[in-house]
Amino acid sequence: MPDKAKVVLTDYVWESLDVENEILGDLADIVAMQTKTPADFLGEAADCEAILNTYAGPITKEDMAGMPNCKIIARYGIGVDTIDLDAATEAGIIVTNNPTYCIEEVAEHTMALLLASARKVAFYDRRVRAGEWAVPPGKPMFRLVGATLGLVGFGNIARMVAVRAASFGMRVLFNDPFVEQGQFDAPGEKMTELADMFAESDFVSIHPPLIPQTRGMMNDEAFAQMKNTAFIVNCSRGPIIDTEALVRALDAGEIAGCALDTTDPEPLPDPHPLRGRENVIINPHAAWYSEESMVGLQQGAPGEVRRVLSGEWPVNVVNRAVKENNRAGL
Repeated sequence: MPDKAKVVLTDYVWESLDVENEILGDLADIVAMQTKTPADFLGEAADCEAILNTYAGPITKEDMAGMPNCKIIARYGIGVDTIDLDAATEAGIIVTNNPTYCIEEVAEHTMALLLASARKVAFYDRRVRAGEWAVPPGKPMFRLVGATLGLVGFGNIARMVAVRAASFGMRVLFNDPFVEQGQFDAPGEKMTELADMFAESDFVSIHPPLIPQTRGMMNDEAFAQMKNTAFIVNCSRGPIIDTEALVRALDAGEIAGCALDTTDPEPLPDPHPLRGRENVIINPHAAWYSEESMVGLQQGAPGEVRRVLSGEWPVNVVNRAVKENNRAGL
């Protein structure tokens, strides 16, 4: 029987590796680690054939050079901002992600944060816990029916948010340079200019991937274009929002508040200027989670590694150009 492949799991946030062992156990020996940077796992990864990756990164060109036998880096999550995709393609390493495991959860969480912002749920809860029982401190509040939601990006999650928002009677706008009006069967009026969408929206929800073009795109200029009654919701990636610009916008009253499931940095330090504000809701990057999504999360990346080790082309390849020159010979 041939030797098993070596697979390095850089980090994970679940209690058991039964799923990984069930999927890969007959093909690979899994070296499970809890690391934060490539420097912490490269010693083990030097002779690996595959990497399973959750958060540890960024994995750079130099790091990949230290893994000459690695055929695939499989991310457990949706985003691939922990990996230099161009370098991976150049090195012949397949990069995969898990694009559908938590779409419903993030869309639901986005709506939960939007509703909590609109109806001041967290604000009132804090007041009641502190012994106060009064409605006026939360004024003003406005109904959602007829309000406008602007979606930055119109991918899988944003489209599910659009459906949910429309069911509340909201008008939905979106801006996405890669989507044409009518391309998808989902509510949304295509806005050609991002500034126009910002100016019209009562709520702005952030949904693009974190790439160089979107990093810090929610900046001073963007906030200045919004209504001073508008709320920002972010269940995408923290660095899409320029945190210092957000603080300035809140201080200046340029926007009414924000609800963040992701922040930059993450975790958010304590103390931090965003903490302790009555018009700010912060969650600890929890939007992806449900008991159902955990099943899909754990199965996705090991399944892709199994395909590659079995000589099959994986399903969710992010750097598709690698097909021409991949180390796996697929």
